[in-house]
Amino acid sequence: MRQAISGDVEFIKRIEKLKFRGWVHSHFERTINIHCKDHGELYTIAYDGMDNGPNTLVIDITSFKDLNIAVNENVYVKNKVLNIENKLEIATEGSKKWNCSLPQYPLNDEVLKSNLVCMKQYIDSHGKCGGMKRNESTKNIFEEETSKMLAERSESLISEISNNNVANALKSASGLIGLGPGLTPSGDDFLVGLITAFQVKKSDSYQEFTERFVQLAQPLTNEISYAAMKQASIGRVRESLVHLVNSLITGNKEELILSLNNVLNIGSSSGTDIALGLVSGMEMNIKVGGK
Repeated sequence: MRQAISGDVEFIKRIEKLKFRGWVHSHFERTINIHCKDHGELYTIAYDGMDNGPNTLVIDITSFKDLNIAVNENVYVKNKVLNIENKLEIATEGSKKWNCSLPQYPLNDEVLKSNLVCMKQYIDSHGKCGGMKRNESTKNIFEEETSKMLAERSESLISEISNNNVANALKSASGLIGLGPGLTPSGDDFLVGLITAFQVKKSDSYQEFTERFVQLAQPLTNEISYAAMKQASIGRVRESLVHLVNSLITGNKEELILSLNNVLNIGSSSGTDIALGLVSGMEMNIKVGGK
């Protein structure tokens, strides 16, 4: 039996109340995704090097590759223990319960403005290319064209939202969803960061865009990527991203770089794509100001 180190408080509650059942949606070396039968959402079992996240349990295991877990295998709770067939048992008693809590936009945003400048410079020097950050040295025509489309469509999206044109913003967003490399495409990761920023400083135009965006996005990308965008739309994101937002708003340079590096290390270019989306969203927040 494996022990959950920490996990989303609502996920743990469902296990404790014997109210979780589902099947294996997908599995990788470091994560297993589970489709919940009751309401269709994805839940994740993660290895011990991953941070907390929505609908996620982090357990004391370094890899899932030797467990021979297969797609569609049954997942159920028995005696408050989460079971994947007879291959993995996970106890949650005594695990740390995590709840996502994004900070509110500050009354004084001078620290945020300064930190955003630092963050952009650091991403420019240390961010991973191949997604939202263009790889200037690539000679791959497909990669060049994808980078061009990501840049054009993200710029259009920001412009339309800034002008409070929700209908056109949704058209631009639809061109970003599912675009780019990776299991979670670069356009989707950018949108996760952008929408996270919208949850920090709420406005009517942000809310209308976000609500309609979630309805638009589902058929345009894969379930794993959609789940991240849907959770971000209600202010639920990975713990490393919460730390980065906090560092942007109140942290010093050292705190900012530490939390930024933790995000940049997500996936191949996913962390960089998310961070760039967060930058764009926070810059919009600054322009909105007290409105």
